[in-house]
Amino acid sequence: MSLRHPRLKRIAAAFVGLVMISIPAAAQVTGPDAIPPEVMPPEALPNFAPEPGAAETPEADLQDEAALLDALAHSDAAGAKRYERQLQTLWSRSGSPSADLLLKRGREAMEVKDTATAIEHLTALTDHAPDFAEGWHARATAYFAADLMGPALADLEHALSLNPNNYGAIFGLGVILESVGDRKRAYEAYLRAQAIHPHHQDISAAVERLRAKIEGKVL
Repeated sequence: MSLRHPRLKRIAAAFVGLVMISIPAAAQVTGPDAIPPEVMPPEALPNFAPEPGAAETPEADLQDEAALLDALAHSDAAGAKRYERQLQTLWSRSGSPSADLLLKRGREAMEVKDTATAIEHLTALTDHAPDFAEGWHARATAYFAADLMGPALADLEHALSLNPNNYGAIFGLGVILESVGDRKRAYEAYLRAQAIHPHHQDISAAVERLRAKIEGKVL
Protein backbone atom coordinates (compact mmCIF):
# COMPACT_ATOMS: atom_id res chain seq x y z
CA MET A 1 0.00 0.00 0.00
CA SER A 2 1.39 3.38 -0.97
CA LEU A 3 2.20 5.70 1.91
CA ARG A 4 1.03 8.60 -0.23
CA HIS A 5 -2.49 7.23 -0.62
CA PRO A 6 -4.72 10.33 -0.13
CA ARG A 7 -7.57 8.42 1.54
CA LEU A 8 -5.18 6.91 4.06
CA LYS A 9 -3.84 10.36 4.86
CA ARG A 10 -7.36 11.68 5.49
CA ILE A 11 -8.14 8.72 7.75
CA ALA A 12 -4.93 9.26 9.71
CA ALA A 13 -5.63 12.97 10.10
CA ALA A 14 -9.16 12.31 11.34
CA PHE A 15 -7.98 9.60 13.69
CA VAL A 16 -5.40 11.78 15.40
CA GLY A 17 -8.18 14.17 16.41
CA LEU A 18 -9.86 11.34 18.29
CA VAL A 19 -6.58 10.47 19.98
CA MET A 20 -6.03 14.03 21.15
CA ILE A 21 -9.48 14.06 22.74
CA SER A 22 -8.83 10.74 24.47
CA ILE A 23 -5.58 11.85 26.14
CA PRO A 24 -5.99 13.32 29.65
CA ALA A 25 -5.96 17.11 29.69
CA ALA A 26 -2.79 17.18 31.78
CA ALA A 27 -0.92 15.47 28.96
CA GLN A 28 -2.03 17.79 26.18
CA VAL A 29 0.52 20.12 24.63
CA THR A 30 -0.12 22.57 21.81
CA GLY A 31 1.85 21.86 18.63
CA PRO A 32 3.31 24.35 16.14
CA ASP A 33 1.79 25.60 12.93
CA ALA A 34 1.62 23.21 10.02
CA ILE A 35 4.39 23.03 7.46
CA PRO A 36 4.41 21.51 3.98
CA PRO A 37 4.55 17.69 4.33
CA GLU A 38 7.57 15.65 3.43
CA VAL A 39 7.29 11.88 3.32
CA MET A 40 9.91 10.06 5.35
CA PRO A 41 8.66 6.48 5.73
CA PRO A 42 10.03 4.56 8.73
CA GLU A 43 10.87 0.87 8.52
CA ALA A 44 8.28 -0.23 11.07
CA LEU A 45 6.26 0.85 14.04
CA PRO A 46 8.29 0.88 17.25
CA ASN A 47 7.98 -2.16 19.48
CA PHE A 48 7.33 -1.28 23.12
CA ALA A 49 7.05 -4.86 24.34
CA PRO A 50 8.85 -5.75 27.57
CA GLU A 51 12.51 -6.56 27.08
CA PRO A 52 13.08 -10.27 26.37
CA GLY A 53 13.78 -12.11 29.57
CA ALA A 54 12.74 -9.21 31.79
CA ALA A 55 11.37 -10.61 35.02
CA GLU A 56 8.23 -9.28 36.61
CA THR A 57 9.28 -7.42 39.74
CA PRO A 58 7.30 -7.38 42.99
CA GLU A 59 6.98 -3.61 42.58
CA ALA A 60 4.74 -4.16 39.53
CA ASP A 61 2.17 -5.83 41.79
CA LEU A 62 2.29 -3.07 44.40
CA GLN A 63 1.19 -0.18 42.18
CA ASP A 64 -1.84 0.19 39.96
CA GLU A 65 -1.78 1.63 36.45
CA ALA A 66 -2.66 5.18 37.51
CA ALA A 67 0.13 5.24 40.06
CA LEU A 68 2.64 3.85 37.58
CA LEU A 69 1.65 6.40 34.93
CA ASP A 70 2.00 9.25 37.42
CA ALA A 71 5.38 7.95 38.53
CA LEU A 72 6.51 7.57 34.91
CA ALA A 73 5.54 11.14 34.07
CA HIS A 74 7.37 12.62 37.06
CA SER A 75 10.40 10.36 37.47
CA ASP A 76 13.97 10.86 36.42
CA ALA A 77 15.45 8.87 33.53
CA ALA A 78 16.62 6.01 35.72
CA GLY A 79 13.29 5.65 37.46
CA ALA A 80 11.41 5.89 34.16
CA LYS A 81 13.03 2.67 32.94
CA ARG A 82 11.70 0.80 35.95
CA TYR A 83 8.19 2.24 35.67
CA GLU A 84 8.13 1.60 31.92
CA ARG A 85 9.05 -2.03 32.49
CA GLN A 86 6.33 -2.39 35.10
CA LEU A 87 3.71 -0.75 32.88
CA GLN A 88 4.60 -2.93 29.91
CA THR A 89 4.39 -6.01 32.11
CA LEU A 90 1.00 -4.86 33.40
CA TRP A 91 -0.32 -4.07 29.92
CA SER A 92 0.88 -7.45 28.62
CA ARG A 93 -1.32 -9.36 31.06
CA SER A 94 -4.56 -10.37 29.39
CA GLY A 95 -5.89 -12.43 32.26
CA SER A 96 -5.97 -15.49 30.01
CA PRO A 97 -3.03 -17.92 29.74
CA SER A 98 -3.96 -18.82 26.16
CA ALA A 99 -4.16 -15.16 25.16
CA ASP A 100 -0.84 -14.42 26.84
CA LEU A 101 0.70 -17.31 24.88
CA LEU A 102 -0.63 -15.94 21.59
CA LEU A 103 0.86 -12.53 22.39
CA LYS A 104 4.18 -14.14 23.22
CA ARG A 105 4.20 -16.14 19.98
CA GLY A 106 3.24 -13.09 17.95
CA ARG A 107 6.06 -11.06 19.45
CA GLU A 108 8.53 -13.87 18.90
CA ALA A 109 7.52 -14.05 15.23
CA MET A 110 8.03 -10.30 14.92
CA GLU A 111 11.52 -10.60 16.43
CA VAL A 112 12.54 -12.87 13.53
CA LYS A 113 10.63 -10.66 11.05
CA ASP A 114 8.06 -13.36 10.24
CA THR A 115 5.20 -10.91 9.88
CA ALA A 116 2.78 -13.40 8.32
CA THR A 117 3.05 -15.73 11.30
CA ALA A 118 2.91 -12.80 13.71
CA ILE A 119 -0.31 -11.54 12.13
CA GLU A 120 -1.77 -15.04 12.29
CA HIS A 121 -1.06 -15.40 16.02
CA LEU A 122 -2.14 -11.85 16.83
CA THR A 123 -5.36 -12.17 14.82
CA ALA A 124 -6.18 -15.26 16.86
CA LEU A 125 -5.43 -13.15 19.94
CA THR A 126 -7.73 -10.27 18.99
CA ASP A 127 -10.46 -12.75 18.14
CA HIS A 128 -10.00 -14.55 21.46
CA ALA A 129 -9.57 -11.43 23.62
CA PRO A 130 -11.10 -8.41 21.83
CA ASP A 131 -10.91 -6.27 25.00
CA PHE A 132 -7.15 -6.78 25.41
CA ALA A 133 -5.56 -3.54 24.21
CA GLU A 134 -2.04 -4.88 23.79
CA GLY A 135 -3.24 -7.50 21.30
CA TRP A 136 -4.45 -4.78 18.94
CA HIS A 137 -1.28 -2.73 19.50
CA ALA A 138 0.94 -5.71 18.74
CA ARG A 139 -0.97 -6.57 15.57
CA ALA A 140 -0.77 -2.94 14.43
CA THR A 141 3.01 -3.27 14.62
CA ALA A 142 2.89 -6.44 12.55
CA TYR A 143 0.55 -4.90 9.98
CA PHE A 144 2.81 -1.88 9.61
CA ALA A 145 5.83 -4.12 9.12
CA ALA A 146 3.85 -5.85 6.35
CA ASP A 147 3.11 -2.44 4.74
CA LEU A 148 -0.61 -2.71 5.55
CA MET A 149 -1.24 0.87 6.66
CA GLY A 150 -5.04 0.79 6.77
CA PRO A 151 -5.24 -2.27 9.04
CA ALA A 152 -2.43 -0.85 11.19
CA LEU A 153 -4.40 2.35 11.74
CA ALA A 154 -7.58 0.42 12.52
CA ASP A 155 -5.76 -1.65 15.13
CA LEU A 156 -4.20 1.43 16.71
CA GLU A 157 -7.69 2.89 17.00
CA HIS A 158 -8.83 -0.25 18.84
CA ALA A 159 -5.77 -0.21 21.08
CA LEU A 160 -6.17 3.43 22.06
CA SER A 161 -9.92 3.15 22.61
CA LEU A 162 -9.11 0.44 25.17
CA ASN A 163 -5.98 2.06 26.60
CA PRO A 164 -5.67 5.78 25.78
CA ASN A 165 -2.45 6.00 27.84
CA ASN A 166 -0.54 3.57 25.63
CA TYR A 167 2.32 5.87 24.64
CA GLY A 168 3.65 3.22 22.26
CA ALA A 169 0.41 3.17 20.27
CA ILE A 170 0.29 6.99 20.24
CA PHE A 171 3.89 7.06 19.02
CA GLY A 172 3.00 4.48 16.39
CA LEU A 173 0.21 6.75 15.20
CA GLY A 174 2.75 9.55 14.93
CA VAL A 175 5.04 7.35 12.87
CA ILE A 176 2.23 6.61 10.40
CA LEU A 177 1.21 10.27 10.23
CA GLU A 178 4.78 11.32 9.56
CA SER A 179 5.15 8.63 6.91
CA VAL A 180 2.12 9.96 5.02
CA GLY A 181 3.49 13.50 5.20
CA ASP A 182 1.38 15.01 8.00
CA ARG A 183 4.16 16.44 10.16
CA LYS A 184 1.93 18.72 12.21
CA ARG A 185 -0.29 15.94 13.53
CA ALA A 186 2.64 13.55 13.81
CA TYR A 187 4.39 16.10 16.02
CA GLU A 188 1.26 16.49 18.14
CA ALA A 189 1.07 12.72 18.59
CA TYR A 190 4.75 12.56 19.55
CA LEU A 191 4.23 15.35 22.09
CA ARG A 192 1.35 13.48 23.68
CA ALA A 193 3.38 10.29 23.86
CA GLN A 194 6.23 12.27 25.42
CA ALA A 195 3.88 13.81 28.02
CA ILE A 196 3.10 10.29 29.21
CA HIS A 197 6.69 9.01 28.95
CA PRO A 198 9.06 12.02 29.05
CA HIS A 199 12.26 9.96 29.09
CA HIS A 200 11.71 7.52 26.21
CA GLN A 201 14.61 8.02 23.82
CA ASP A 202 12.79 7.20 20.57
CA ILE A 203 9.85 9.45 21.42
CA SER A 204 12.13 12.31 22.51
CA ALA A 205 14.22 11.93 19.35
CA ALA A 206 11.09 12.15 17.18
CA VAL A 207 9.93 15.27 19.01
CA GLU A 208 13.30 16.96 18.62
CA ARG A 209 13.62 15.93 14.98
CA LEU A 210 10.30 17.50 14.00
CA ARG A 211 10.68 20.48 16.31
CA ALA A 212 13.91 21.45 14.57
CA LYS A 213 12.32 21.13 11.14
CA ILE A 214 9.19 23.01 12.12
CA GLU A 215 11.00 25.84 13.88
CA GLY A 216 13.44 26.11 11.01
CA LYS A 217 10.56 26.37 8.54
CA VAL A 218 8.75 28.99 10.61
CA LEU A 219 11.89 31.09 10.95
